[in-house]
Amino acid sequence: MDRIIYTAMNGAKQIMNMQATNNHNIANLNTTGFRQDLDAFSSNPMYGPGHPTRVFSEDQRVGVDLGQGTLITTGNNLDVGINGQGFVAIQDVDGNESLTRRGDLKVSPNGILETGDGSPVMGNGGPIALPPFESVEIASDGTISIQPLGQDAATLAVVDRIKLVNPPVEQLEKTLSGKLRLKDGEVAVPDASVTLIQGSLESSNVNAMQALVNMIELSREFEMHVKVLKNAEESDKAAQSIARVGG
Repeated sequence: MDRIIYTAMNGAKQIMNMQATNNHNIANLNTTGFRQDLDAFSSNPMYGPGHPTRVFSEDQRVGVDLGQGTLITTGNNLDVGINGQGFVAIQDVDGNESLTRRGDLKVSPNGILETGDGSPVMGNGGPIALPPFESVEIASDGTISIQPLGQDAATLAVVDRIKLVNPPVEQLEKTLSGKLRLKDGEVAVPDASVTLIQGSLESSNVNAMQALVNMIELSREFEMHVKVLKNAEESDKAAQSIARVGG
């Protein structure tokens, strides 16, 4: 059997893995504050008896694109966009602290301030809980003030402050839930230089045109590997036919 089939099969599999990452980015094109994943191919020699005779490709997750998205004005008091660098600290699904750029905030039925995907927003002493209110204001430094239910507009009460952080990007990694976290598992330190813009949301940083081009290119590369497999099959059949005639 021609060894090229193993090389072609491996190449096709790795292309499918990269296509999955690219499709994931496309699926989150309209997800607020989403940061696209980055993959790359590496070449690995096939070692065995004697010298390496083949090279296999491997799709590897090389990191996350932390470039900023576009700030869009919404006018919603619970929408916040980060002005420049930085992140909002949230409680991840495993209970640990993670970081996000997502600012489409909402209040759960239990009064917990959450991001659009249901992650509790962290404050000075843990997840932020809001009492019943008429209106809410979020200052640029993350301070949350409310007009208590039944009180006049001049009555404002400070409830908590959103934890804003800005750790070095090289220390961050993406969790399985799609959030960012410090690689060493430590909790990020609040950074007073990080500011918010109330009534704005940051879009995903996925380049739709580039992602679609990548999807087409990967599809064509996958087809090329399938053609190699077909050619190998035809060559094998031709060799068997010649062997029968020769016999």
